[in-house]
Amino acid sequence: MKTEFGNGSTGRVRVKERGRALLIRPLLNRGTAFTIEQRSTFKLEGLLPDLVSELELQVSRVHDSLQRKDDALEKYIGLVALQDRNEVLFYRLLLDYIETYLPIVYTPTVGLATEHYSEIFRRPRGVWLTPAHRGRIKEVLANAANRDIRLIVATDAERILGLGDQGAGGMAIPIGKLALYTVGAGIHPSLTLPICLDVGTDNEELREGALYLGWRRPRLRGSEYDAIIEEFVEAVAELCPKALLQWEDFKKVNAMRILERYRYRILSFNDDIQGTAAVALAGVLAGVRAIGVSLADHRIALLGAGAAGVGIAAQLGKALVRAGVPGDEVRSRIAILDSKGLLVEGRRYREGEDYKKELSWPAAIAEPLGLVAGENNDLESVVAAFRPTILIGASGQPDMFTESLVRTMAQHCERPLIFPFSNPTSKSEGRPEQLIAWTEGRAFVATGSPFDPVTFDGKTHRIGQGNNVYIFPGVGLGALVAEARTVTEEMFTVAAETLASAVTEAEIAEGLLYPRLSRLRDVSRAIALAVAAEAVEQGVAPAPSADQFTAYLDEVVWEPFYPNLEPA
Repeated sequence: MKTEFGNGSTGRVRVKERGRALLIRPLLNRGTAFTIEQRSTFKLEGLLPDLVSELELQVSRVHDSLQRKDDALEKYIGLVALQDRNEVLFYRLLLDYIETYLPIVYTPTVGLATEHYSEIFRRPRGVWLTPAHRGRIKEVLANAANRDIRLIVATDAERILGLGDQGAGGMAIPIGKLALYTVGAGIHPSLTLPICLDVGTDNEELREGALYLGWRRPRLRGSEYDAIIEEFVEAVAELCPKALLQWEDFKKVNAMRILERYRYRILSFNDDIQGTAAVALAGVLAGVRAIGVSLADHRIALLGAGAAGVGIAAQLGKALVRAGVPGDEVRSRIAILDSKGLLVEGRRYREGEDYKKELSWPAAIAEPLGLVAGENNDLESVVAAFRPTILIGASGQPDMFTESLVRTMAQHCERPLIFPFSNPTSKSEGRPEQLIAWTEGRAFVATGSPFDPVTFDGKTHRIGQGNNVYIFPGVGLGALVAEARTVTEEMFTVAAETLASAVTEAEIAEGLLYPRLSRLRDVSRAIALAVAAEAVEQGVAPAPSADQFTAYLDEVVWEPFYPNLEPA
């Protein structure tokens, strides 16, 4: 195991830049925190105001400034500007005020940033690869990538959150995800690289807009698209041989196909499929613990058969088996629906949706409940007949959990678990205040986007956010520390179990099924250790002791404090 990807947090950094050249380096610039001696040494005298500020004072100043902005998108723009000029201060602010700024840096505000990316563009970050680079992707990628890069998040931006095809604006997602890796797991920002595979967009309004920054062509499809992905993976493998690649926001068919094609060729995973599944499983495990009823005694209705829904169904199926449900009974415990209703034998699926056949209920399960292909198989009918105890939404369709549906569920279930996981907020399948009221305060509710606490009948219910940030930073850190060759499904399972066990009894008493965000780093560390150990158990990583893994984490996790600068 080598720990050179840590870069330290308070070590010494040799600096060749002087004057304004130093002030424009966001990982070296410390603004008014440069000491009198440093200002003299690095020729900064006269280039800064007289006051020498401590980092804590800078954090307070920036926080106060951002809080004077009423608009979430303006706060996002302010944070991006801070990241572009002083990354230590940016990450210190996020860590100190994580519950305040995580919804700005990522869900839900990043959705607005993606939609308006070309309008609010200030300074480039990351790499855009287009079909114009075909045949020389390695050369173009080498402009930013090197062997030190340890973490890449790449998107083709076809399925951004619940917003669909956002073209080049999808770059906001990898940038945000990598910021969360640094906040959540302490991976040094210099070792990360966001990439947008800008293969065009079928969003005609976006493409024809005067300010649109991307490749102004319809989205590339078929063999030409596959060739771009293949060349990209080959370039990453050669230029960044120690990197973990996270696939993000691909269309469901492409997402599943790319994951299976490359997961054993390059260290990689798909957060929409695997990360979402793990965070959903963690919420379910915490919920059944809170209720005190074994998972083996639950029935699950899952609305959404896209990439996220498929991943959730797979993880829940394995969890049911581990809970003691016989393998041949598992399918009958999970009812999966898409926009046209229950996946059931006899339904016709569109081209490219063959995977849904494997998820479909056999007629022997559906018919005794009165649920058959083509009739009586919408969500309300399924809830009435199947009587689920757990309801999960991953559909991207707002307000699907209606009052009549939820009240029907509550009639047959003392403590329902209801998870409207779609994001951003405008796409949530249900509003927590309604879900809690319709269940007379008996439901445990977790959401994909942040929601305010709900007070019902004198009791305040805090709403846990099933945010993938609880999973992917720890999984990524664990895979890197272990020097894993592959990210296995079992690594996500142990991540989910570790996350669920991290929820305290006090948090459950408040209604939370996920830890408070203020504990994110501790949770990510625990997940990283569990994932690293599981990688060894699965035979996809070397086998040091648990004590060695702990020591490795101590060495590599970066804390956002100013390093000591020395002239080079």
